[in-house]
Amino acid sequence: MDKLKAAWAAGKLNRTVQLTISGCLGPCDLTNVTLLLTPDEQVWLGGLEGDAVYDALIAWAQACHAAGERLPLPELLDAHQFDRWPAEVMV
Repeated sequence: MDKLKAAWAAGKLNRTVQLTISGCLGPCDLTNVTLLLTPDEQVWLGGLEGDAVYDALIAWAQACHAAGERLPLPELLDAHQFDRWPAEVMV
C-alpha cells in the first residue's frame, strides 16, 4: 500500500481521485481496502495485493488525472470492486 500512497503523492493524483486506504472493514472479512473518491462517485476496492494490481490502480488514476474525469476501471480492478453496505445495516 505504500506504493499507492507514494504514487498518489508524487503525481498529485488526489486532485482528481482521492485515495483512502484501510486495513480492513467490519470484522476484517475484506482486507487491503481502498476508497476512491471522485467528484461524482465513490469506488470501493478490496483484497488489493501485488504489483500488478497496484500498478493497474496507479495507471488508472494517472489516466483519470490526465483526462480530467473518471474513466472506467481496468478489468483487473473490476474483480476487486464491491458495494459498501448501507450505514443502517452496519453494526
